[in-house]
Amino acid sequence: MTDLERLFRRLVDNLIAIDPARLHRPLGLGELLDSVIPYRTNRRALSVDSVEDYDMLVLRLCAGEGGFVRLLDEDAAQVFREQAASPNPDLSVLRAHSQVELVLETEPLAHALGPGPEEEYAPPDEELLEFPAAGPHREPPTPPEVSLDLLRRAPAAVAPEPAPSLVPPLPPPPRITPEPEPEPPRSTHRRSGPRCGYCGGRLPAGRTVNYCPHCGQSQTFTRCPECQAELELGWKHCINCGHLVGE
Repeated sequence: MTDLERLFRRLVDNLIAIDPARLHRPLGLGELLDSVIPYRTNRRALSVDSVEDYDMLVLRLCAGEGGFVRLLDEDAAQVFREQAASPNPDLSVLRAHSQVELVLETEPLAHALGPGPEEEYAPPDEELLEFPAAGPHREPPTPPEVSLDLLRRAPAAVAPEPAPSLVPPLPPPPRITPEPEPEPPRSTHRRSGPRCGYCGGRLPAGRTVNYCPHCGQSQTFTRCPECQAELELGWKHCINCGHLVGE
């Protein structure tokens, strides 16, 4: 996954967390920088080391590189393209044109809404266990061939007459058909587990996880759906805007 693909997938995931309907509406550049994917809370997930690297990544995105987004203001789009191609780009153009709006292109959006890279190339699910019968399988012995001439010459066997019995014969015991043994349970368990709310990586199960092992984000707080302020787990209202966030 390239750095621009990572930025676009992060943009899509954050818009889904805020309001999925925003995926199909124009998005202001200033809003993208300040609240949707701000540098402070997304730098680890984007694998950027400085604000300059983050601004350059957003500049390339808005310049149309990769065809992920399209600016509604063609003049601003031309400015971004010129600066992205410059050996010494002026990153201040992002803040100077923060009022421009951009839309997410349909095909990259559909691809980003599909399974993540760790899901797309994950190994196949565990096959159903098969329990072989006890002991090696043996074919029944083949009876020896007997010639027709030998059967003709053999004397007929005479069965002895049974001796009279004073005790009436008992009826034969009823035949008991053995019940078939139940088949052993088959494993249809699919590997799953908790995921990080920032990068979507799998979290270790069966233990307390305070930080994501993939992106390093804290797992002890969440975000307000209204203003994106950080909230501790268990808060019912946002301390920034008072929005009701539930349990």
